[in-house]
Amino acid sequence: MKITRRKILAGSAALVTAAIIVNRPADASGPRDPYFLDMQKALKAADIAQPTLVVDRARLNANIDQLMSDLPPGMGYRIVAKSLPSTELLQHVRTRTKTDRLMTFNLPMLMTLSETMPTASQLIGKPFPAQAAQNYLEKLPVEYAEATQNVQWLIDTPERLAKYQAIGEAAGSIMPINIELDVGLHRGGMKPGSELDAMLKTIKASNNLKFAGFMGYEPHVAKIPVIMGWQARVKNEAWNIYRAAINNAQSVFGQDVPETMTRNAAGSPTYRLYKDTGIANEISAGSALVKPVDFDTELLRDFQPASFVATPVIKSSKDMQTAGLEFADGLKNAYDPNLAQSVFIHGGHWLAAPVDPPGLRLNSTFGRSSNQELLNAGASADIAPDDFVFLRPTQSEAVFLQFGDIAVYENGQIVEKWSVFPASA
Repeated sequence: MKITRRKILAGSAALVTAAIIVNRPADASGPRDPYFLDMQKALKAADIAQPTLVVDRARLNANIDQLMSDLPPGMGYRIVAKSLPSTELLQHVRTRTKTDRLMTFNLPMLMTLSETMPTASQLIGKPFPAQAAQNYLEKLPVEYAEATQNVQWLIDTPERLAKYQAIGEAAGSIMPINIELDVGLHRGGMKPGSELDAMLKTIKASNNLKFAGFMGYEPHVAKIPVIMGWQARVKNEAWNIYRAAINNAQSVFGQDVPETMTRNAAGSPTYRLYKDTGIANEISAGSALVKPVDFDTELLRDFQPASFVATPVIKSSKDMQTAGLEFADGLKNAYDPNLAQSVFIHGGHWLAAPVDPPGLRLNSTFGRSSNQELLNAGASADIAPDDFVFLRPTQSEAVFLQFGDIAVYENGQIVEKWSVFPASA
C-alpha cells in the first residue's frame, strides 16, 4: 500500500484536531448563585451603583462565634485591626467577642483607635520607627492621654529599645514594652539568650520602661507540610523558642511573671494549633472573620467567606474581540467556550478573584485595567449591563480600604454603612 504525502498530512491534521478536541477547555459558566442574586437585589434597592465592599453580617457573626468556640479555657483573643480596618467593624467584633484587645499596625491607625477606643489594650503589631512613637506621644490630644498607657510598643532589637527609652525619658512617660520573638519566621525579633536577658534587665532597671510581654508570630507553621511530622516538628521548635524566652523573663522578673505578662502568638492560619495556655495566653486573628481567598486553608475550613467586592457591569458582548489580533479571535473563540462573552466591569485590578457569575475569569491577553477591567465567561453566564459582578478579596487589609464605606448586608438588605480607616492606615 502506497502512503502518499497527502495522506500523511491528512493523518497528522486529524491527530492535531483530535488532540485539540480532547484538550478543549470545558465551559465553566452556569446559573447564578441565588445568594449573589439576592445580594445584587439588595445593592440595587440601596441605589448603589459603584464598586463596593460588602460584608455579610450573618456570616461574619457565624465566623466570630466559630473562632471564640475554638479557644481553650483562659485563652484571650486580640483583634487584628489591619485585617478589619473599620472602626464600626472592630466595635462590632469587640462587642460580640467581649474582648478589649486590639493589634494595631501603623501610626494613623493607632491615633484613630486611641481616640475612638481609648480604654482598649493595643499591642503594636510591627515595630514602629522611634519617630512614630514620639509623634504619637506628642500629637495625641490630651483628652485621650489614658490611651498611652494601654499601648504595648513592640521592640525587636536592643537599639530600638534604647531609642524608646530615650523617648520615655524625654516625655516623662512610662513605655510598656512587648518584645518580638523570632520563633522561626526569621522576619526579625529576638531569640532567647544573653542578648534578650540584657534587654529584660534594661527594662527592669529603667524608670521609663515597663515589661509588658512577648509576641511570637509563626504563620510559617501553617504552610509546612504535615507529612512525616514536619509541621509538628516546626511547631514544636517555635514553642520551644517561646518557652525558653519565658524562662529568660522569669530569671529577671520572677517565677510569677508568666501569669501577668502578655504572651501573644498565632494568627488566623495558626490559632487552632493552641489547645491550652501553656505557651500563649492570647491569640490574634482578624482575616478569618471575613475569610478572604488567601485564607481558604484546611485549618479554617469551618469559616465562611463574608466579604465581597461588588461592581456593576458597564458593557457586555458576545465573543471576544482582541484589539489588533482580531484575525485570531475566531479560532480562539471556537477552541475555548469560556470566551463566549466579554464583560467590562466598573473599576478593576483589585486583589480579588471573580466568584459570581460562575466561570468569570480575567483575560491575560487583553491585560489588567483599574478603570474597565475585562472578564470573559461562557455562554451560560447570565449577566447584563447594570448587573453586579462579585469578587472575593484575596486579603482584607488593603482591599477593604479601596471602596469607601463598607455596605453591611443582612436579611436580604443593605442595613448600614461602616466607614473605613484612611488609606494611609
